[in-house]
Amino acid sequence: MDEHKQHLDGDRLLRRTQAAKYVAETYNFPCSPKTLAKLASISAEGPPFRRAGRFPLYPRSGLDAWAQKKIGPLLRSTSDAPRKLRD
Repeated sequence: MDEHKQHLDGDRLLRRTQAAKYVAETYNFPCSPKTLAKLASISAEGPPFRRAGRFPLYPRSGLDAWAQKKIGPLLRSTSDAPRKLRD
């Protein structure tokens, strides 16, 4: 799918403050614009973004994938959690 069509299909680009608010409200875990800025500058662990001049723009699909990866899998029991998470 080309990028223009992807944008028209609802993958709206959000500024950093909007992106942090979207993640916090949608996934119910803290996310601040400062955290996204830090991840963008020193880590490859943050959500993907584009640049419009000096402004980062985050596609919702990238924020969704990043947040879901950060949250981890759905579990039915604490014994199902990977050992690293239980310790």
